[in-house]
Amino acid sequence: MDVEMTPTEIHPRVHVLLAGDAPLGVVIRRGPSKRVCTLLWDRTTDEFQLGQWLHGRIYERRSDLSRDGKHLIYFAMNGDWNGEAKGSWTAISRAPYLKAVTLLAKGDCWHGGGLFTGKGYWLNDGSGHTPFRDSRELRRDLKLRPSTYYGGECTGVYYPRLQRDGWTLIRHETLARRKAQTVFEKPAPGGWTLRKIAHEEAGSPPGKGCYWDEHQLDGPNGTLARPEWEWAEVDGDRLVWVAGGKLFAGRVGAHGIDEVELHDFNGMKFQPIEAPY
Repeated sequence: MDVEMTPTEIHPRVHVLLAGDAPLGVVIRRGPSKRVCTLLWDRTTDEFQLGQWLHGRIYERRSDLSRDGKHLIYFAMNGDWNGEAKGSWTAISRAPYLKAVTLLAKGDCWHGGGLFTGKGYWLNDGSGHTPFRDSRELRRDLKLRPSTYYGGECTGVYYPRLQRDGWTLIRHETLARRKAQTVFEKPAPGGWTLRKIAHEEAGSPPGKGCYWDEHQLDGPNGTLARPEWEWAEVDGDRLVWVAGGKLFAGRVGAHGIDEVELHDFNGMKFQPIEAPY
């Protein structure tokens, strides 16, 4: 599938978190740049439920969904540096909503976010958070942390999350000053391999952040390049991916990919929604 994009057409950025032990996911949809929302994805029925909107930014690569799909940890920034959350914060909420049951004020955009562990959550703490609201629903795991340090920003959470979820790190390449890429691979159905090329660069292409991904499929019939896939995963016996602000699912066959559009995230507009807790 090829997605045509004119120079003036910018689709929303869409990233997805999948629960490891439940057929659920949380979609993080951003656009315009200071508006972001979350949606719950029932991967059994492929139905979607809108969570909440935020006037600000969620750093999706510093976020995680608990294995049961019930809680979301995320790092966000709204630039209100005199506010109670100091302008940026790490929060734990009940998915797919954003209202924090645990709120840790940050005050800058270094580090932040975290990962769920078997005993609670690991906090990407760095220069420190200030506890503002705590909950007994999940406790901070002070013993467990990623075995490899990939830096304090997005890669420090994203790369350990990928490897925890079954991706194998193949290689890291420094291409130029402030430009690198890291390649991950994961077995896909039908004898194929899904390859994720994670870019880190300043001056990224239009519509991309300084961290962005593209994908390839390697299999019996050669390599299928899918540079338009901004997110992709293996979901049971199918592939799921995002392109052009839409979420698709499909299976790879001898003559290509049989695909179906699951949801179109284009055209969504901010609406105030209260969490039911």
